[in-house]
Amino acid sequence: MPTSRASRASRDVRRPRGRRSGGGRRKAPQPGKTVFKVIAASLLSLAMATGVGVVLVYNNWNGNLKREDVSKLLSNRPTKEKVAGPSEPLNILVMGSDTRAGEGNGIDGEAGGGLSDTTILFHVSANREFAYGISIPRDTAVMRPECRRKGGAVVPAASGYEKWNAAYALGGPSCTIQQFEQLSKIRVDKYVVLDFNHFKDMVNALGGVEVCIPEDIDDNEHNIHLKAGTREIKGAEALTYVRVRYRVGDGTDTQRTRRQQAFIGSMINKALSADMLARPDHLIGFLNAATASLQTDFKTVAQMADLAVTARGIGADNIKFVTTPWAYSDKVSGGIEWTPEVLKLWQLVRKDKPLTPEFLKDALSAGDKPDGTASATGTASGTPGGTGTGTATDGPSGTPSGTPGGTASNGQPGQNPTQDGGLSTSGREQAGLCT
Repeated sequence: MPTSRASRASRDVRRPRGRRSGGGRRKAPQPGKTVFKVIAASLLSLAMATGVGVVLVYNNWNGNLKREDVSKLLSNRPTKEKVAGPSEPLNILVMGSDTRAGEGNGIDGEAGGGLSDTTILFHVSANREFAYGISIPRDTAVMRPECRRKGGAVVPAASGYEKWNAAYALGGPSCTIQQFEQLSKIRVDKYVVLDFNHFKDMVNALGGVEVCIPEDIDDNEHNIHLKAGTREIKGAEALTYVRVRYRVGDGTDTQRTRRQQAFIGSMINKALSADMLARPDHLIGFLNAATASLQTDFKTVAQMADLAVTARGIGADNIKFVTTPWAYSDKVSGGIEWTPEVLKLWQLVRKDKPLTPEFLKDALSAGDKPDGTASATGTASGTPGGTGTGTATDGPSGTPSGTPGGTASNGQPGQNPTQDGGLSTSGREQAGLCT
């Protein structure tokens, strides 16, 4: 019997919104899958235009990776705590080797022999709603535990305090991971090692990264020269900027670490931008650079791509960078040591919790401006009207640099926990960022 127009209209009115004609609920938008589709479409377009097969490009990226599973070299590993979430939290230890071997690595006139110049623990939450990187200054005094280097040879534990980066020099990534796990009681899921040239190529593939240099840097001793101003830098300039320690800021390694955080955050922000995904040539160039000779235990580029999609879903403003709380120390030459607050930081990672206001007030985010100030879309880095407590010290006196209303040991105002993200004027000045 023919269906009347009125009866059809009646059924349409009764049909619940948000359901298809078959009764199934519409799927919520999935940003991660959208990004994958953009990447796949970009590669397919490039393949059709140039005759380069997507499979060949993908295999090339996988072939670039220098895969080394060091898990069999690790012992007495901490157990990962169970947390609620659709996925498992991820802890990725990133190590930047300061080796000067290889063309283009000896940019500062120093004779680095393969120390871990930079160590950052990246934590990605189980709900994929926040992430943060924790920098460990290379001059941190620690009691290095026994470890095993590649091939299985045992490296005896230190008899006294040594600098953090000695572990890498003695045993490579396996000894650094062993040291981190034993001291923090945090299990490392994956690791990545990159050197100077690798870092420079990634910056170049992005077309440069914007920085703000407050005044000319002229370090004749290390042959480092950079002009003041806000602009995008790449190549040797980018490498010298993240490496320079003298004639900029207060000259300490901890403040160079802060400047590196701002630069890495700016890199992440640019890599996650829509413009990057819309340009297949830029995308492939970046992935070529990001995978070239990279030492890691990620099995495939697909695993790394999945992490990149996760980062894009989290958003640059929700990717934070902090430094382990520290005070100056005479336990090693020119060194520092962790303050008790570091235990709270490790606990947040183990419990998969976001950073608390006491750490956020000294944090940078990937969405911040190149000078270390918050972006217009940034969220508050502290509790408005709250008091907070210091988590780091700026000098031997032990005066907390983040105590509200107080002053750092250099006499400058401390961090303000009510500011909307970014660093205070004194914090930017110490790190050698524009003020």
